[in-house]
Amino acid sequence: MKISIVTAAYNAAATIKETIESVLSQDYPDIEYVIADGGSKDGTVEILKSYGDKIKWISEKDGGIYEAMSKGVKMATGEAIGVMGADDFYPDNQVISKVVKAFEESEADSVYGDLYYVDAEDTNKIVRNWKSGEYKRERFLNGWMPPHTTFFLKKSAYDTYGLYDTSYRSAGDYELMLRMLYKYKVSSHYIPAVLMKMRTGGTGNASLKNRIRANKEDRRAWEMNGLKPRWYTLYAKPLSKVLQWFV
Repeated sequence: MKISIVTAAYNAAATIKETIESVLSQDYPDIEYVIADGGSKDGTVEILKSYGDKIKWISEKDGGIYEAMSKGVKMATGEAIGVMGADDFYPDNQVISKVVKAFEESEADSVYGDLYYVDAEDTNKIVRNWKSGEYKRERFLNGWMPPHTTFFLKKSAYDTYGLYDTSYRSAGDYELMLRMLYKYKVSSHYIPAVLMKMRTGGTGNASLKNRIRANKEDRRAWEMNGLKPRWYTLYAKPLSKVLQWFV
């Protein structure tokens, strides 16, 4: 089973090398790594060039992170596709092996796991622990979602149900997973292991203003898909993350 990993990058010279190395060091042999760069000016492109044919990449101006992710998914040729940020990294070299094993044993069309948020400077310091739990479709009504960067989806699902909606700025990942898992009932399987480490300071959580915007986009995600949440669903989503801070 060939696995593709997609990263959207822009001016990520400070962290992109660690991200790339965490992918290339995986013990699973059949991995394709795709990086969609938005036309970086800080040395990111030079780093990408230094890896030769070990990675597949493109660098050109884009409309934001979700357009870049969609571009990367289009370039990917693996049977299943995972995504990661340009400052994220895998916690060990066995992540993709675990993912492939889960796909093969569960026969699901998507898999996901747990995530650690780590301090941006001291990446050994865990700030938040996102423990996803077993998959049940109705959990979306209680504000649940899997961590996006631990989510691996069959390419056939993208081909059938579409890519990221580029009109979103913060919640395009939520809209995609809501569409795939809740609206179209794509099968999913939980891997009870940490599959990603993410530095704090992501787009959706960087400020109160961004959090409010993301919440509005969450609501739009339900509406545009013709879905009806419970009255408390969109309040429960941010509240459900409170326990993640008690590591």
